[in-house]
Amino acid sequence: MSKLRVAVLGAKGRIGAEAVRAVEAAEDMELVAALGRGDKLETLAETGAQVAVELTTPASVMDNLDYCVRHGIHAVVGTTGWTEERLAQLTGWLESSPETGVLIAPNFSIGAVLTMKFAQIAAPYFESVEVVELHHPNKVDAPSGTATRTAQLIAEARRAAGSAPAPDATATALDAPAARTSTACPCTPSACAACWPTRRSCWAARARP
Repeated sequence: MSKLRVAVLGAKGRIGAEAVRAVEAAEDMELVAALGRGDKLETLAETGAQVAVELTTPASVMDNLDYCVRHGIHAVVGTTGWTEERLAQLTGWLESSPETGVLIAPNFSIGAVLTMKFAQIAAPYFESVEVVELHHPNKVDAPSGTATRTAQLIAEARRAAGSAPAPDATATALDAPAARTSTACPCTPSACAACWPTRRSCWAARARP
């Protein structure tokens, strides 16, 4: 049986390096390219990559996916920073290449995925729900894709259950549907000056029905 030819974009990053090791350890996969910043995207086509694992930055992901879709290379995306506009643009690209698949995964950790699922199940049983994230000082995106997706799932669950609106009616809207930021903290979604140097982000997403 032939092995799946896999490329990793963002291979020199913390998660990218783990992805490289995972692909190399898999018996049914072959690592054909490990690209970092400055490397040519053309390497994907030249090496015959069938799947690209995209683990770069929000500033790079769209160009990378544009290339993949145009060349019929499937993609598994761990990069965050997704908005409705970006998703719509990607959907438009995929309509021109219906046999190409793109999977966007907010988190690859089993623990995180279970946490998101448990939060979704529990959300309708509480008066209000808050997502508070704590991350390292060098994290590129805040709020993270995991926090944003968790807030979306909570909001969807509360909406489906007909839950009453959460009591903090003065909160402001975020880009994420049905997610809100807490007004009780001076932090912004991208930085937390009050908590520096640990940069403990007390950004909170309050999910509403």
